[in-house]
Amino acid sequence: MPRAATPALVFVNGTVILPDRLVRGATVECVGGRIRRIGRGRPPRGATVVDAGGGYVSPGFVDLHVHGGNGADFMDGTAEAVRTACQAHARHGTTTIFPTTTTGTEAQLAAMIAACAAVRRERSADAGARIAGVHLYGPYFAPDKVGCHPVAGRRDPDPAEYRRHFATGLVRIATCAAELPGALEFYRAARRHRCLVTCGHSNATWSEMARAFRAGMRHVDHFWCAMSSVASLRQRYGTPMQASMEQFVLAEPGMSTEVIADGCHLSPELLTFAWRQLGARRLCLVTDANRALDQPPGRYRFGCAEDGEWIESDGRVGFVPGGGALASSVVGLDTMVRTMRTATGAPLPEVVRMASLTPAERVGIARETGSLAPGKRADVLVLDRRLRVRRVFVGGAEFRG
Repeated sequence: MPRAATPALVFVNGTVILPDRLVRGATVECVGGRIRRIGRGRPPRGATVVDAGGGYVSPGFVDLHVHGGNGADFMDGTAEAVRTACQAHARHGTTTIFPTTTTGTEAQLAAMIAACAAVRRERSADAGARIAGVHLYGPYFAPDKVGCHPVAGRRDPDPAEYRRHFATGLVRIATCAAELPGALEFYRAARRHRCLVTCGHSNATWSEMARAFRAGMRHVDHFWCAMSSVASLRQRYGTPMQASMEQFVLAEPGMSTEVIADGCHLSPELLTFAWRQLGARRLCLVTDANRALDQPPGRYRFGCAEDGEWIESDGRVGFVPGGGALASSVVGLDTMVRTMRTATGAPLPEVVRMASLTPAERVGIARETGSLAPGKRADVLVLDRRLRVRRVFVGGAEFRG
């Protein structure tokens, strides 16, 4: 007997968020885990109907920079920790995720990448956010910009080491401080492996950024956090004062960056400045979330559970004990979207774009996900009128974790 046709999945009674506009009363019809059409009219006979309840139908969010959640850090290096974190972020609307390394030993980084690969292979409806690749973030940070990451695991780029990580085929985003010895060779190798090449935890000058750009670097991690400024470069070089990463990113049209819009890292004025200067096509929202996401206030390890640095969470943000320096966020991308919308007054399509299509474009997966469009994977959210996540669909399957 012929196989029965797969019933359509149709989202109705909501305002559809497209990259450039809102479409009220439209339907999103999905078949076989893909979006078939966006239009109007009644759902086809036999369709599974999802009522948005007068809220929003949104693309799933894409997080380029995220360390963990719900008590787990990706650097724990186990499949269980990876699943836990991916499920936690799915509850906050992230459907595509790039688990992010901290500083650590080569063995710890290898274990993290292997655990992510294992979970990626076992794809199931309850797995949470889909792993699109790993962000090789630590360990190649500037000595004076390590932040809350374990200092013992920081080092200059080692070609033998990073080539082994690139050879796994899983690294899709690769970070290195531009001023380090061997940084340009790292960038060129990452570009050959089709990574989004980024500079982070760096005290680089404009000239160092310009050389990095020529070598393939195109993105800067968490704008204004653990990055050079005119003031920090004066301490390094004296006078005349030097232009920093901030000026280079703002001036170079080929560069993008990201902000942590949790309401604690950056003021509304800084979020507004970033959006106005860079626009929604060059600015991404990321969580940079740690294992304290969805956990009560308290002390947590940042990085590997065995030897990561201790941080504290007050339920709103993470910070370094004693000094009060910020240490990653403890909230999901849904909070970033709501905060960015409130702080900037940016049009909702632009705010959602910064959490979905723009990061997908920067890392080269926009043909698959990042917006609601025919042919793309059915990564769809139902949001209420206050932009709170009500239902999550990854590849057309509802996540119920």
